[in-house]
Amino acid sequence: MKMNHTGMRPIAPSLAEKEKPAAVAFSAQAPGFDACYAPNTIIQYKRARVRAHVEQYLPAESNILELNAGTGEDAIYFAGKGHRVHATDISEGMLKKLEEKVERASAAETPDGGSTGLSSVGLSSMGLSGMGLKERITRELCSFHSLDRLAGRGPYDLVFSNFAGLNCSGELDKVLRSCTGLLKPGGLLTVVLLPRFCALETLLLFKGQWKTAFRRFCGSKGTRARVEGHYFRCWYYNPSYVKKALKDSFTMVGLEGLCTIVPPSYIEGFAEKYPRLYPVLCRWEDRLKSRRPWKGMGDYYIITFRKRTGPQEGRQ
Repeated sequence: MKMNHTGMRPIAPSLAEKEKPAAVAFSAQAPGFDACYAPNTIIQYKRARVRAHVEQYLPAESNILELNAGTGEDAIYFAGKGHRVHATDISEGMLKKLEEKVERASAAETPDGGSTGLSSVGLSSMGLSGMGLKERITRELCSFHSLDRLAGRGPYDLVFSNFAGLNCSGELDKVLRSCTGLLKPGGLLTVVLLPRFCALETLLLFKGQWKTAFRRFCGSKGTRARVEGHYFRCWYYNPSYVKKALKDSFTMVGLEGLCTIVPPSYIEGFAEKYPRLYPVLCRWEDRLKSRRPWKGMGDYYIITFRKRTGPQEGRQ
């Protein structure tokens, strides 16, 4: 299939019907996504945590495949660090916002160019021009249930999925195993997922928020989520599920709880309301993030695996 001038290939017409509601929902969210979430202090904390986790393992000048890339905040960040990123998503709206960001960054390099409008990335501080972004970031409308389409693009040093995009799959084990052939021997797989239990969220039952407090106890049928008035299903997965799915070809190298002590980002304005308490919670979470039970009971967890180079390599 030929690429168009933007580097984005059209989505296959066989996209499963069950994925369309999520694609519609996130495309509806795309126009206001950055404006809504970029000012959120806890979201920026979460991004920094995820990036720090990835960068402790990631080699320089890596080739990265990003799943559910959204508006490209992470793609632009990693490109700015000298990596190449192929950003994929099922939402046309999200990828369109990424394209606009890269175009604005390119325009800013001209004498008449204005602000890039990038919410969390300063291109000048990265030493990377807008043209550099164009060279380092490609985009493709692609479902994570159809990763076989990308076989000719790899192999990759890292397959990366942030902020629970993969929780939109009811067949996460199949999605994870399909990443095996896309990675180099020794390559990394990092995913950020919502577990089936979040201690802080469960405490919301004492505020009368029963539905939120117990939404993760939904079983194999998943639960209904809503974004911009559009409904779709999502599922919750513990780290043990991911380990089991990948045990034949991968070794786990890192697991951290995210927002185990720091409140979830949907509790808006917490950092601003409690400016003395918030940094204390951040410090405690940093100390406990990789310890039991904290690493598996947050709003999210970050988990990284390394693809084994051969059958003789030790298993987890």
